[in-house]
Amino acid sequence: MFTGIVTDLGEILSVENIPAGKRTRIRTSYDADTFDIGASISCGGVCHTVTAKSNSDDGNWFDVESAAETLALTTVSDWRAGQRINLERSLTLGAELGGHLVLGHVDGIATVVKREDHPDSVYFQFEAPRETARFIAKKGSIALDGTSLTVNEVSGILFSVFLIPHTLDVTTWSDRHLGDRINLEVDMMARYAARLAEFSKTG
Repeated sequence: MFTGIVTDLGEILSVENIPAGKRTRIRTSYDADTFDIGASISCGGVCHTVTAKSNSDDGNWFDVESAAETLALTTVSDWRAGQRINLERSLTLGAELGGHLVLGHVDGIATVVKREDHPDSVYFQFEAPRETARFIAKKGSIALDGTSLTVNEVSGILFSVFLIPHTLDVTTWSDRHLGDRINLEVDMMARYAARLAEFSKTG
Protein backbone atom coordinates (compact mmCIF):
# COMPACT_ATOMS: atom_id res chain seq x y z
CA MET A 1 0.00 0.00 0.00
CA PHE A 2 1.25 3.47 -0.95
CA THR A 3 0.08 7.09 -0.85
CA GLY A 4 1.20 8.40 -4.24
CA ILE A 5 3.64 10.83 -2.59
CA VAL A 6 6.97 10.31 -4.36
CA THR A 7 9.84 10.18 -1.84
CA ASP A 8 12.81 9.58 -4.13
CA LEU A 9 13.73 10.20 -7.74
CA GLY A 10 15.66 7.06 -8.69
CA GLU A 11 17.74 6.24 -11.75
CA ILE A 12 17.66 2.98 -13.69
CA LEU A 13 21.21 1.61 -13.76
CA SER A 14 20.61 -1.54 -15.81
CA VAL A 15 17.88 -3.68 -17.34
CA GLU A 16 18.54 -7.38 -17.89
CA ASN A 17 16.42 -10.06 -19.56
CA ILE A 18 15.81 -13.08 -17.31
CA PRO A 19 13.66 -16.21 -17.85
CA ALA A 20 10.79 -14.73 -15.81
CA GLY A 21 10.88 -11.33 -17.55
CA LYS A 22 13.27 -8.50 -16.68
CA ARG A 23 15.56 -7.61 -13.79
CA THR A 24 16.12 -3.90 -13.17
CA ARG A 25 18.70 -2.25 -10.93
CA ILE A 26 17.71 1.16 -9.59
CA ARG A 27 19.92 3.75 -7.90
CA THR A 28 18.25 5.34 -4.89
CA SER A 29 18.89 7.74 -2.04
CA TYR A 30 17.12 5.28 0.31
CA ASP A 31 19.39 3.66 2.89
CA ALA A 32 19.34 0.01 1.82
CA ASP A 33 19.79 -1.07 5.44
CA THR A 34 16.37 0.35 6.30
CA PHE A 35 14.37 -2.06 4.12
CA ASP A 36 14.50 -5.82 3.69
CA ILE A 37 14.76 -8.18 0.78
CA GLY A 38 11.10 -8.82 -0.09
CA ALA A 39 10.04 -5.25 0.73
CA SER A 40 7.58 -3.54 -1.61
CA ILE A 41 8.60 -0.34 -3.43
CA SER A 42 6.50 1.54 -5.96
CA CYS A 43 8.63 2.06 -9.07
CA GLY A 44 6.97 4.40 -11.54
CA GLY A 45 3.63 3.48 -9.99
CA VAL A 46 4.15 -0.28 -10.23
CA CYS A 47 4.51 -2.26 -6.99
CA HIS A 48 7.72 -4.29 -7.10
CA THR A 49 9.47 -6.62 -4.66
CA VAL A 50 13.08 -5.96 -3.73
CA THR A 51 15.23 -8.98 -4.68
CA ALA A 52 18.71 -7.56 -3.93
CA LYS A 53 20.10 -4.35 -2.43
CA SER A 54 23.28 -2.63 -1.32
CA ASN A 55 24.72 0.61 0.00
CA SER A 56 27.65 1.63 -2.17
CA ASP A 57 30.18 4.44 -2.53
CA ASP A 58 28.88 4.78 -6.08
CA GLY A 59 25.28 5.11 -4.85
CA ASN A 60 22.80 2.90 -3.08
CA TRP A 61 20.77 0.53 -5.25
CA PHE A 62 18.16 -2.22 -5.25
CA ASP A 63 17.00 -4.82 -7.78
CA VAL A 64 13.45 -5.68 -8.81
CA GLU A 65 12.13 -8.35 -11.17
CA SER A 66 9.17 -7.83 -13.52
CA ALA A 67 7.12 -10.77 -14.79
CA ALA A 68 5.65 -11.08 -18.27
CA GLU A 69 2.21 -9.80 -17.18
CA THR A 70 3.74 -6.67 -15.65
CA LEU A 71 5.69 -6.05 -18.85
CA ALA A 72 2.53 -6.47 -20.94
CA LEU A 73 0.26 -4.22 -18.84
CA THR A 74 2.57 -1.38 -17.75
CA THR A 75 5.35 0.86 -19.07
CA VAL A 76 7.99 -1.30 -17.37
CA SER A 77 8.69 -2.79 -20.80
CA ASP A 78 9.91 0.70 -21.84
CA TRP A 79 12.43 1.08 -18.99
CA ARG A 80 15.98 1.90 -20.11
CA ALA A 81 19.29 2.56 -18.34
CA GLY A 82 19.68 6.22 -17.45
CA GLN A 83 15.93 6.80 -17.11
CA ARG A 84 14.65 8.60 -14.00
CA ILE A 85 11.87 6.90 -12.06
CA ASN A 86 9.44 7.87 -9.29
CA LEU A 87 9.97 5.83 -6.10
CA GLU A 88 7.91 5.40 -2.96
CA ARG A 89 8.39 2.96 -0.10
CA SER A 90 5.33 1.17 1.27
CA LEU A 91 3.07 2.91 3.77
CA THR A 92 3.67 2.20 7.45
CA LEU A 93 0.92 2.23 10.10
CA GLY A 94 0.66 5.64 11.69
CA ALA A 95 2.35 7.44 8.79
CA GLU A 96 0.81 10.60 7.36
CA LEU A 97 -1.46 9.92 4.39
CA GLY A 98 -0.61 12.91 2.22
CA GLY A 99 -2.03 11.65 -1.08
CA HIS A 100 -4.59 8.87 -1.38
CA LEU A 101 -4.50 5.09 -0.95
CA VAL A 102 -2.61 3.56 -3.88
CA LEU A 103 -2.02 -0.16 -4.40
CA GLY A 104 0.64 -0.05 -7.10
CA HIS A 105 -1.61 -2.23 -9.30
CA VAL A 106 -1.75 -0.47 -12.66
CA ASP A 107 -5.18 -0.44 -14.35
CA GLY A 108 -3.96 0.68 -17.75
CA ILE A 109 -1.69 2.96 -19.72
CA ALA A 110 -2.70 6.57 -20.39
CA THR A 111 -1.15 8.67 -23.16
CA VAL A 112 -0.14 12.34 -22.91
CA VAL A 113 -2.10 14.18 -25.62
CA LYS A 114 -1.36 17.77 -24.56
CA ARG A 115 1.19 19.66 -22.44
CA GLU A 116 0.92 23.39 -21.78
CA ASP A 117 3.57 25.17 -19.68
CA HIS A 118 2.37 28.14 -17.62
CA PRO A 119 4.39 30.43 -15.28
CA ASP A 120 3.11 28.71 -12.12
CA SER A 121 1.98 25.29 -13.36
CA VAL A 122 2.00 22.76 -16.17
CA TYR A 123 -1.22 21.45 -17.70
CA PHE A 124 -1.33 17.86 -18.92
CA GLN A 125 -4.18 16.21 -20.80
CA PHE A 126 -4.33 12.45 -21.15
CA GLU A 127 -6.24 9.86 -23.11
CA ALA A 128 -7.30 7.04 -20.79
CA PRO A 129 -7.96 3.44 -21.78
CA ARG A 130 -11.67 3.20 -22.52
CA GLU A 131 -12.24 0.53 -19.88
CA THR A 132 -10.85 2.76 -17.09
CA ALA A 133 -12.37 6.11 -18.14
CA ARG A 134 -15.60 5.51 -16.20
CA PHE A 135 -13.62 5.43 -12.94
CA ILE A 136 -12.09 8.89 -13.47
CA ALA A 137 -14.06 11.79 -12.00
CA LYS A 138 -13.57 15.55 -11.91
CA LYS A 139 -11.84 16.56 -8.65
CA GLY A 140 -11.23 12.88 -7.90
CA SER A 141 -7.88 11.27 -7.15
CA ILE A 142 -5.76 9.35 -9.64
CA ALA A 143 -2.26 7.85 -9.55
CA LEU A 144 -0.12 8.54 -12.63
CA ASP A 145 3.38 7.02 -12.71
CA GLY A 146 2.99 6.59 -8.95
CA THR A 147 2.11 10.24 -8.28
CA SER A 148 -1.14 11.07 -6.47
CA LEU A 149 -2.86 13.79 -8.49
CA THR A 150 -6.24 15.53 -8.57
CA VAL A 151 -8.24 15.33 -11.79
CA ASN A 152 -9.02 18.77 -13.18
CA GLU A 153 -11.48 18.06 -16.01
CA VAL A 154 -12.98 14.98 -17.65
CA SER A 155 -14.49 14.64 -21.12
CA GLY A 156 -15.17 11.15 -22.40
CA ILE A 157 -11.87 9.27 -22.32
CA LEU A 158 -9.89 12.52 -21.91
CA PHE A 159 -8.89 13.95 -18.53
CA SER A 160 -6.47 16.59 -17.34
CA VAL A 161 -4.34 17.61 -14.35
CA PHE A 162 -2.35 20.70 -13.31
CA LEU A 163 1.09 20.20 -11.75
CA ILE A 164 2.73 22.75 -9.47
CA PRO A 165 6.49 23.51 -9.62
CA HIS A 166 7.25 21.43 -6.51
CA THR A 167 5.76 18.30 -8.09
CA LEU A 168 7.75 18.92 -11.26
CA ASP A 169 10.95 19.30 -9.20
CA VAL A 170 10.66 16.08 -7.16
CA THR A 171 9.17 13.70 -9.75
CA THR A 172 9.72 12.66 -13.36
CA TRP A 173 6.90 14.92 -14.60
CA SER A 174 9.31 17.56 -15.91
CA ASP A 175 10.49 14.86 -18.36
CA ARG A 176 7.01 14.05 -19.71
CA HIS A 177 5.92 15.18 -23.16
CA LEU A 178 3.33 14.63 -25.89
CA GLY A 179 2.91 10.95 -26.74
CA ASP A 180 4.49 9.57 -23.54
CA ARG A 181 2.88 6.48 -22.02
CA ILE A 182 1.91 6.76 -18.35
CA ASN A 183 1.02 4.10 -15.76
CA LEU A 184 -2.53 4.80 -14.55
CA GLU A 185 -4.17 3.50 -11.39
CA VAL A 186 -7.72 4.63 -10.65
CA ASP A 187 -8.92 5.48 -7.15
CA MET A 188 -9.79 2.20 -5.45
CA MET A 189 -12.90 3.81 -3.94
CA ALA A 190 -14.21 4.54 -7.45
CA ARG A 191 -13.57 0.94 -8.47
CA TYR A 192 -15.45 -0.47 -5.47
CA ALA A 193 -18.31 2.01 -5.89
CA ALA A 194 -18.70 0.95 -9.53
CA ARG A 195 -18.75 -2.70 -8.55
CA LEU A 196 -21.39 -2.10 -5.88
CA ALA A 197 -23.54 -0.19 -8.37
CA GLU A 198 -23.14 -3.00 -10.90
CA PHE A 199 -24.06 -5.65 -8.32
CA SER A 200 -27.14 -3.70 -7.15
CA LYS A 201 -28.44 -3.58 -10.73
CA THR A 202 -27.95 -7.29 -11.36
CA GLY A 203 -29.11 -8.38 -7.94
